[in-house]
Amino acid sequence: MFGNFFKPKHVDQHRVPPGQVLTEKFPVLTYGPTPTVRPEELKFEIKGQVEEPRTLSWADLMALPQSDLTADFHCVTRWSKLDVQWSGIRIPDLMRAIQLKPQARAVLVHCYGGYTTNLSLDDFLRPENILAHRLFGQPLPREHGGPLRLVVPHLYAWKSAKWVRGLEFLDREELGFWEVNGYHRRGDPWKEERFSD
Repeated sequence: MFGNFFKPKHVDQHRVPPGQVLTEKFPVLTYGPTPTVRPEELKFEIKGQVEEPRTLSWADLMALPQSDLTADFHCVTRWSKLDVQWSGIRIPDLMRAIQLKPQARAVLVHCYGGYTTNLSLDDFLRPENILAHRLFGQPLPREHGGPLRLVVPHLYAWKSAKWVRGLEFLDREELGFWEVNGYHRRGDPWKEERFSD
């Protein structure tokens, strides 16, 4: 069972957070049923503390600037996969089309299937974060969150929400699904912020 995991030997140690082991595979961990959403059905809703709420279609999202990202991916269950290749819309490029109200402080990510996760604006707006629709050059598989998932490489993977359907900007932090159920409100792998105190 554990043959696919290994302790890093020839990898720069600065890339592997404490308590993590590496995997060459890409495990799939999901709570509840896996949603089925075709790209043409996707409705990406932007609401809350924004000057103009709006809903973007798949075509709207594909018309935004597209980028590639290679980043390491760290799961709270203690595995890490290095050099994962994503393609999609970087969050700063998405945000050029969104005007936040001055009181916006946080974002709640909403997903098909009812999942949510929370991020501070500082964590959300980082330039490496991406709304990914491709993985290793192929359309993002359903089990990995296709057609669209958020990727937040600097935090544990539960913050990289799968099957994303929208963003709700808030004037205060509101905890998401795993955070309400005992996971840390932020989830920094370098500080081992796995669970709430």
